[in-house]
Amino acid sequence: MGNAVKNLFDPKVFLAKVGAGKTILEFHKNQKVFAQGEAADTIFYIQKGRIKLTVLSEQGKEAVVGILEPGQFFGEGCMNGHPLRIATTTAMEECVITSITKEAMIAVLHEETRFSELFMAYLLTRNSRIEEDLIDQLFNSSERRLARLLLLLAHFGKEGSPQLLVDISQETLAEMIGTTRSRVSFFMNKFRKLGLISYNGKIEVHNSLLNAVLHEKPQIDRDESTSKV
Repeated sequence: MGNAVKNLFDPKVFLAKVGAGKTILEFHKNQKVFAQGEAADTIFYIQKGRIKLTVLSEQGKEAVVGILEPGQFFGEGCMNGHPLRIATTTAMEECVITSITKEAMIAVLHEETRFSELFMAYLLTRNSRIEEDLIDQLFNSSERRLARLLLLLAHFGKEGSPQLLVDISQETLAEMIGTTRSRVSFFMNKFRKLGLISYNGKIEVHNSLLNAVLHEKPQIDRDESTSKV
């Protein structure tokens, strides 16, 4: 009987409910979940909404290093012995988040295979994304980096509508690809004129943008002297 009950363990249900070491939290738009330099002893799981990760340098320069969405964890650095937060996390919209203490997280990872598999899959996917982002920064122009980021934010390659809306500011896009807002505005206008995106407050990414990136059509990076930053 005990084994039968254990086999029914559902990680998503576990993460959606209050329990030992678990709390369900709500955050409003622009509200911080935690700040860089604070003590790190909790892991978070996003049920609803999006979270922005920013890092502040010693010189006071802030950079957006990631945008996390439902189904993703953050703050997991404390599991690896990091005593302090290395980034600031801020709600980009209304968010519902599960907070899990480090002790509770360790316990469920040891006790529940399905949860361990879920967390491991997240870590592997996150690691692959970091490697891809590094390659993108090293070898691609800022215009191509922007195209790739828009496709990622619009979830191309996943099940769903082939044309999805992205609600994000040009300032944030610029920080994420390492260029200026004026360059992002220039590229966005270019993409719109070419029919790769539509833009009216929100960004609608078209299939043609994916085709331009995959097949390296001349629309993207046609003039390297003006595209590269």
